[in-house]
Amino acid sequence: MEPLDSWLQISPRVRPPLDPDFRPMALAYRAFTAEALASGRARLLTLALEQHDGLVSHHRLWVFAEDDPRARACLPFLERVVKTLLWARGGWRLCLDGPADLALALQRHYDESPTGRFDAEIVARRMFDRALEIVAVASPPAERTLSLRLGRHWEGCRIGFDLGGSDRKVAAVREGEVIFTDETPWDPYFQSDPQYHYEGIMDSLRRAAAHLPRVDAMGGSAAGVYVNNRVKVASLFRGVAPELFQRRVKDLFLEIQRAWGGVLLVVMNDGEVTALAGSMLLERTSVLGIALGTSTAGGWVDRNGNLTSWINELAFVPVDVQPGAPRDEWSGDRGVGAQYFSQQAVARLLGPAGIETPADMKPPEKLQRVQELMAAGDPRARRIYETLGVYLGYQLAYLAEFYPVEHVLVLGRVTSGPGGQVMLEQAREVLRVEFPELAERLSLHLPEESFKRHGQAIAAASLPELQPQQ
Repeated sequence: MEPLDSWLQISPRVRPPLDPDFRPMALAYRAFTAEALASGRARLLTLALEQHDGLVSHHRLWVFAEDDPRARACLPFLERVVKTLLWARGGWRLCLDGPADLALALQRHYDESPTGRFDAEIVARRMFDRALEIVAVASPPAERTLSLRLGRHWEGCRIGFDLGGSDRKVAAVREGEVIFTDETPWDPYFQSDPQYHYEGIMDSLRRAAAHLPRVDAMGGSAAGVYVNNRVKVASLFRGVAPELFQRRVKDLFLEIQRAWGGVLLVVMNDGEVTALAGSMLLERTSVLGIALGTSTAGGWVDRNGNLTSWINELAFVPVDVQPGAPRDEWSGDRGVGAQYFSQQAVARLLGPAGIETPADMKPPEKLQRVQELMAAGDPRARRIYETLGVYLGYQLAYLAEFYPVEHVLVLGRVTSGPGGQVMLEQAREVLRVEFPELAERLSLHLPEESFKRHGQAIAAASLPELQPQQ
């Protein structure tokens, strides 16, 4: 699909020091909807995204009348918005009360273009077991949401684990007290044999169990989508062939549960656990959690303190609309979250910062190098974190169009050390300059160091609810 019109590629008032061509999706969204409303003939479009069991979420925005010359921007703009809805909320059928030819053009994008097919395959077919449908309707289906009360259980002896792309973390918790944490490097993304994953997870669990008198429950946090502890889709296993995925990976955590004698086990998306950890730490609700690690994880705790059915896969949500935005190596799309809020983003900014590293150095090692330079006061490293902070500020403004967010917790390996605070300071500056009303109501939080690294594993330990003994 064609890039957004030049009038939507807006130069930010707060510029990232190492990315002068950055054009935030947040400013494109604001400009498009403001221009449409100012036209005097705008119409309010409803996008209704349906999941399983009739769950439906709505998003409304102003668009131009069909005969307005600027209406030509509707299709590429709405493609970015629909992509946001697919990855932030998840679903398989999108109903819109707009022109049939607009729905057909969007459907064609998801049927025929490489990036559209990726979105449709991963979100609709693999997560929801349905082909993606986009239809024009006279009246969209009514909104129907789900709120899930999970986590915050601390009784007994528990193990929590968090599986990232560069390390796996584990915590042993006894009656709410954290008595052991551990972090082990691994490289799961392109491993073709699931036994590698199985043995690595089992090793971490054994390390934690050695510090407990018994194990009553286990909770896990991992990138991907999990239903009843079964793996639907997960980047951790993308090196595994499809047939082997179905035969071995799909029930991998059930296999682990059996190996531990059927102990109570709950595995959830790492972003959801991030948000849960943030809500527990802050003792607040309406919390958006964002973890900057190997990729970007996101999670949402609603105003009731509960999780929802939204998938919150922020690694694929649009951030930057410049035509030359960096390309995500998995989806093939340009300008999406994984290239802006992750170890990949740090590695990408090394060159512009003037920091040289060996060609064979892996992203975790590059991040460690930047963090060492940052701790030593190197201005080149600081500019990397300032750039990440500008990205973050603009993206929070964009996400606020889709989430009724009041608190944001930012954590993950990228935020460790003094660079994390620089990021938040810069993000707050963006909000103050560009989005003052949002700046007044949105609180940004950075946890203390140990929680940044092990908070998800600790929060995951609280997921299972032990049944009272008879």
